[in-house]
Amino acid sequence: MEIASLEDLVPRNHLVRKLDEAIDMSFIYEEVKDLYSDFGRESIDPVVLIKIAMIQYIFGIPSMRKTIREIEVNFAYRWYLGYGMHEEIPHFSTFGKNYSRCFKDTDLFEKIFAKILSEVAANGFLDTESLFIDGTHIKASANPHKYRNEVIRKEARSYEKELQEEIERDRQEHGKKPLKKRKKNRK
Repeated sequence: MEIASLEDLVPRNHLVRKLDEAIDMSFIYEEVKDLYSDFGRESIDPVVLIKIAMIQYIFGIPSMRKTIREIEVNFAYRWYLGYGMHEEIPHFSTFGKNYSRCFKDTDLFEKIFAKILSEVAANGFLDTESLFIDGTHIKASANPHKYRNEVIRKEARSYEKELQEEIERDRQEHGKKPLKKRKKNRK
């Protein structure tokens, strides 16, 4: 038997430590405050929802189901999310339900993604001179602020669409009805 803390098991130079140090995600609570009730069953922390999506995206994990499986066995991912070694990770379907309730048909995901991406760039984790998406080279325009906003929004919408498609595929595989389409609520 060995005794070890999760803190000791995550290498000091691991990317999740750098992300945690560089990006303050507390702004998310203000963005989503109107979506959460003080009553009822406790919900997944909205910062955890975003961090789960970031893990999937940053580490190139092909599906949310696989992302959850990876988080279950990866100490660095658990540390980044604030989950202990023995805490249960939210089930894929719980993630999908929370995502659908909070972000689907809103611009919240885009706003949060844009803010995180700007912090990533400000901390030197992103090359703002050129960006490769699907193997296509996109040159920066003369106005770097406009360029970043456009690319961020397209990337966020693309990722959001992938998540929605994956949720629908999972529902079909489990014999569930498709989620009802909600009215667009753009703030």
